[in-house]
Amino acid sequence: MIMSKTFYSTYKKEIHHFIDNALKEDIQDGDHSSLACLDNDKNSKASLLVKEPGIIAGVELAEIIFKRQNPEFTIDFTIKDGVEVQPGDIVFTIEGPQLDLLATERLVLNCMQRMSGIASLTQRLSKKINHTSCRLLDTRKTTPNFRYPEKWAVRIGGGINHRMGLFDMIMLKDNHIDFAGSVAEALDRTDNYLKQNNLKLPVIVEVRDVKEIKACLSFDWIHRLLLDNMPPQALREALRLIDGKFDTEASGNITEESITAIAETGVDYVSLGALTHSAKNIDLSLKAVN
Repeated sequence: MIMSKTFYSTYKKEIHHFIDNALKEDIQDGDHSSLACLDNDKNSKASLLVKEPGIIAGVELAEIIFKRQNPEFTIDFTIKDGVEVQPGDIVFTIEGPQLDLLATERLVLNCMQRMSGIASLTQRLSKKINHTSCRLLDTRKTTPNFRYPEKWAVRIGGGINHRMGLFDMIMLKDNHIDFAGSVAEALDRTDNYLKQNNLKLPVIVEVRDVKEIKACLSFDWIHRLLLDNMPPQALREALRLIDGKFDTEASGNITEESITAIAETGVDYVSLGALTHSAKNIDLSLKAVN
């Protein structure tokens, strides 16, 4: 489990790759708007202004973006990641060369607005289940090439990251099972694959009914069962059958209105793609300071 404060150190290479590609996409052969009328030998100052309430996220990433463009930037932070903010709050003030400041402005705002929206939704949903032992997970339903900032925002909002991608966990979903022929066949093949390749990866299996749950009970090395599209009563029946043998995760069509009842069944985790694909951006702006 990657805590938000260690996310950058864990995924430093991937985050730098994202920043470099994003800056290249935006700047290419030059920021001609700024080149036409500004001077990079002159320093200017700007403040990040909050325009609507929420949980701020992406502050640490903003510093990394600015310093990757120009290590000489100086930044005065007044609000940290994960803090609740209100309109009019100033998150930080940055000073540095004019062209470099404006070349990075939009990338910083795009990241922070999106991340703050995700962190705000994650915290709101987490509060709905914090009276239970259930924890909130994200999914792979992320924006291509923006997965790391989005999952970082989930951590800042108090959620837990599911697998980062296809490479760090085995998750046998309905298509794997249907293509293989059955749950048991998919698991037998998975067991052989792990042994042949000397891999130690956690294995999650998506189950759709009692028959598939029973098929998993003899494979004691399974890490977690994902109980797919089950209403609360069906979840309770599934949990009685599993009887603590595996960790459990509820997923599929879970909403803000239904999440509390799902968590109260006793399931260990609940996962929502909505955390990263449906969060509303928080409005922020970077304004010049005279």
